[in-house]
Amino acid sequence: MTQAPATPRRTDRRHDREIVSLALPAFGALVAEPLFVMVDSAVIGHLGTRQLAGLGVAAPLLTTAVSVFVFLAYATTAAVARRVGAGDRSGAIRQGVDGIWLSLLLGAAVLAVVLPTAPWLVDVFGASATAAPYAITYLRISALGIPAMLMVLAATGVLRGLQDTRTPLYVAVGGFSVNAALNVGLVYGAGLGIAGSAWGTVIAQCGMAAVYLFVVVRGARRHGASLRPDAAGIRACAQAGVPLLVRTLSLRAVLMIATAVAARLGDAEVAAHQIVITLWQLLAFALDAIAIAGQAIIGRYLGADDVAGAKAACRRMVQWGIASGVVLGLLVVLTRPLFMPLFTTDPAVKDVLLPTLLVVAVTQPVSGIVFVLDGVLMGAGDGPYLAWAMLVTLALFAPAALLVPVAGGGLTALWWAMALMMTVRMLTLWTRTRSGRWIVTGASR
Repeated sequence: MTQAPATPRRTDRRHDREIVSLALPAFGALVAEPLFVMVDSAVIGHLGTRQLAGLGVAAPLLTTAVSVFVFLAYATTAAVARRVGAGDRSGAIRQGVDGIWLSLLLGAAVLAVVLPTAPWLVDVFGASATAAPYAITYLRISALGIPAMLMVLAATGVLRGLQDTRTPLYVAVGGFSVNAALNVGLVYGAGLGIAGSAWGTVIAQCGMAAVYLFVVVRGARRHGASLRPDAAGIRACAQAGVPLLVRTLSLRAVLMIATAVAARLGDAEVAAHQIVITLWQLLAFALDAIAIAGQAIIGRYLGADDVAGAKAACRRMVQWGIASGVVLGLLVVLTRPLFMPLFTTDPAVKDVLLPTLLVVAVTQPVSGIVFVLDGVLMGAGDGPYLAWAMLVTLALFAPAALLVPVAGGGLTALWWAMALMMTVRMLTLWTRTRSGRWIVTGASR
């Protein structure tokens, strides 16, 4: 007896189970990552204002130095997932090992730049004379963990490509717990001050990298994959990452322009903007979890030459993105009376904040589509198009945002410009997805 073909409803249910099984742990891991900085802030904040101000300068520098290399996770996820779909698990792990070697090389290069230039970087970012020594101390010590942090990015991509998002969740939670304990012990118990916080973070990050390395090495030995550095493989990883680096830098430029424009609008406006951007990034974690699932699932389907499966998964994930955006938007509207007092009691800031939050809420379904399609195209290895699309978006957003203060607009107008930015991204990604040009099957693109 032949088996009946799967109905669309059964196919959707299968995709739903797969999306949830990958997205939920990915969301947990994403949320755990910013908790590192939150723990440092909470511990250092009790040392004094100068120490906290020093952290306020050093932490964004470190975050930027690492986040621009997020392509180590994205590109590795897509490449490994393709090999998994093609049935070449050994080749998948080998591909991931090349990404890890690249992360170590990049980490060493960044460390070599940050250590000697730390005083200059702190000065450029406007640290006061009293906060600068603490910022330099924290930056120089924490920079020692950059190679480990980049290795974590690459290894996370390996496991996501292998359809495993649970291990990164466990490692992230473990790293957060160790970091919290070490921070308290070294800062107060050992009396090391802000240096103790930095050392605690470095130790936790190196521990996370060691756990990932153990998992990858064990998998490589089990499947007979070489662990030696391969120049051609490392070069291929770097070439695949360049377009995603351009995309990431363009996106960060959008956020920097938005913050710079908000600062020109007034103190109440920039204070409200900081609250909104924090909330916006938190909402992005939820949507990015679906995108991560998309990277892994789409890469696997294309590696297995299953075009119909890739299209069906893409369609279902878009539905998930829209639904998640609607739910998140409603949550913003319904809970704003509860969380607004947590951030500010200033009536002027609240007056600016309220209409801006409504803009964020209304545009969440658009954000859901953007994040999902971004993940789909990353999973397909369509990095060059993503880079081009983000450059176009930046070119359209920059003049619209810069005109806000000139035209007498306020923070709400600036966030409508942000909504324009997300709409342009949605249109460029939707056009590409509908064209089918992203569909390239096989073990490698």
